[in-house]
Amino acid sequence: MSEPTPPRVVILGGGSAGWITACLLHHRWGARGGSVTVVESPEIGIIGVGEGSTPQLKAFFDHLGIDEAEWMAACDATYKLGIRFSGWSERGGHGSYFHPFPGPVDLHTEPRFVQNCALRRRGVDVPAHPDDWYLAALLAEGRRAPHPAENFPFAPSYGYHFDAHKLGGFLREWATARGVVHKPLKVTDVELSGSGDVAALRCESGERIEGDIFVDCSGFRSVIAQQALGARFLPFEENLFNDRAVTLPTPHRYPMKPQTDAIAMRAGWRWSIPLTTRVGNGYVYSSKYLSDEEAEAELRQAIGMEGEGEARVLRMKVGRVEDSWTRNCLAAGLSQGFIEPLEATALHIGIVTALDFAEAYEKGGFGPVHRDTFNRRIAAKYEGIRDYIVAHYRLNQRSDTQYWRDNAGNHALSDNLKAMMTAWFTHEDVSAVNAGQHEGPPPYPTMSWHALFAGYGTFPPQAKMVPLLAGMADGDRDGARAMLEACAANFGPCSP
Repeated sequence: MSEPTPPRVVILGGGSAGWITACLLHHRWGARGGSVTVVESPEIGIIGVGEGSTPQLKAFFDHLGIDEAEWMAACDATYKLGIRFSGWSERGGHGSYFHPFPGPVDLHTEPRFVQNCALRRRGVDVPAHPDDWYLAALLAEGRRAPHPAENFPFAPSYGYHFDAHKLGGFLREWATARGVVHKPLKVTDVELSGSGDVAALRCESGERIEGDIFVDCSGFRSVIAQQALGARFLPFEENLFNDRAVTLPTPHRYPMKPQTDAIAMRAGWRWSIPLTTRVGNGYVYSSKYLSDEEAEAELRQAIGMEGEGEARVLRMKVGRVEDSWTRNCLAAGLSQGFIEPLEATALHIGIVTALDFAEAYEKGGFGPVHRDTFNRRIAAKYEGIRDYIVAHYRLNQRSDTQYWRDNAGNHALSDNLKAMMTAWFTHEDVSAVNAGQHEGPPPYPTMSWHALFAGYGTFPPQAKMVPLLAGMADGDRDGARAMLEACAANFGPCSP
């Protein structure tokens, strides 16, 4: 089958998701005759929950050939080496842990960490806290940037923190300078053809915008996918309790650590994200356990902003559409789905969605085989990310509020998550179970699962631990730590 002619793409909605999709599809098809038009209402702002990313965002900019220094300066961006979780466990020695983005140096220390986890799961008293085994944890704690000296060729994997409003604006300027059409218009109607496909968008100005493919980036409203085409939305409320976030920035502070902080609160958690101009703060919580006013008061007290600044309450629609690709419409961004920002996966999914869609379309146009395969893979991505996020709550080691007790007792778990928990507590090979559940690479590597389980201290009680027996080898934490410290000496400090 010959490759389909590059299509006319019309994207409803801008923001980070819309402009990321526009950049990727124009980069893929623009030189071959395809076109991309973004229709963006000037009345709608960017939500920008999280303002953080996974390393997928670095891959996105590298793919487009955009210099890191250029876009970071324009978007008040800083580096992110991982996430520091604090207060999620009351177990001794596990008040916090760092979830890193793994890098090449960690290939030498991660097996030692896994080895010690296996021993400690069986009640052997060996050190198995994740902070001791990964380079990123040392770099973040030492406030070091992820770029090594020239004579050290092992750069870690990293993401970014950024101003979401400025990121959308930067990408808009970059895209339109290269041929993407921007129409600042308000859409009033989605016109369907006789076959049920989307034929055009009708605007308040009277303009009618036709296309071959329509990308719905209209946010939680999902104007095309859910409202016009009836795409089914699958809520995650049984799995994830949080449905609100209250945000409030604080002044910039320096020196800063290149990490996101995820700090447990009374009925959820709060993020702290350092930018070059300010610190982004937000409290993600469940309205079943806390009112908006109570959440704002708790956040203000935690960050020392009582009576200062204007807080903003966001309502989150947590879940996903059953099919991201319906007829000739691709749902992306919040129209496609949303999982609370605990692991900053929103832009990651958006990038993967655009790239995978382009590949599937080139293989089969609007044919059902490649469309169905694409939908199945994206759905599995969402489900895998959801499971990992749910695990943070189900495995929490707190008992001080009903919110945390109810999360620990939540039995609305997928079979895959049950299998991972069973593997850990019955001393199975977690890596084998994780790999066996997915067609391709797991949404989260085994390292992430070990960091979560071990970071919470989900091991037998200390009183039941037995010493390492003679002749039994452990992972040599001190040796691993010494190697990581020597590696960290090749990295300089983060800039202000």
